[in-house]
Amino acid sequence: MIFFILLSAAIEKVSQSTAEAFSLFYEEYLPKIFKYISYKITDKFLAEDLTSTVFEKALTKYETYSSKKAAISTWVFAIARNTLIDYYRAASHEKMTELDEAIEMPQGNSSPEQAVIDEEKWKILQKCMLKLPPNEREIVSMKFSSQMTNRQIAGVLGLSDSNVGVILYRAIRRLRDDFKGWQYE
Repeated sequence: MIFFILLSAAIEKVSQSTAEAFSLFYEEYLPKIFKYISYKITDKFLAEDLTSTVFEKALTKYETYSSKKAAISTWVFAIARNTLIDYYRAASHEKMTELDEAIEMPQGNSSPEQAVIDEEKWKILQKCMLKLPPNEREIVSMKFSSQMTNRQIAGVLGLSDSNVGVILYRAIRRLRDDFKGWQYE
């Protein structure tokens, strides 16, 4: 009888520590995952649903996570990426969301004139992003929406760190050149 009481107490202690650990994990990665998904999905509510799906999957598999295989950020972004792929497969008969529709104009406290200028620049940047190949858009969105390191991006996409750096450098250079071309039209 004492064995079962001790076992029950041990299980409860493990459950509490797992819940606390997942709670900290959730608080840290929720904003990053939501931003990443928002770059891909236009509908805010759908992005929220997909984000919750990511964390539901992470919760069910949390105890099987191994830090020896990958960093936790790589693990959760791989879940997010796969969740998006699953969503696109399921919704293949519907229109896929392009990056220009997914990114909302950042709001700031500026004059109406400056807001119009900023919005126009943002639209130009979105058009420039659409000219990039999908893999480059993916890397740029991971880098700047979720503030992932090159190593984390490499882990999610199965590339080397240096390959991610080169792709990112070339994509940014292309964006800069393309953006300058639009400004003078």
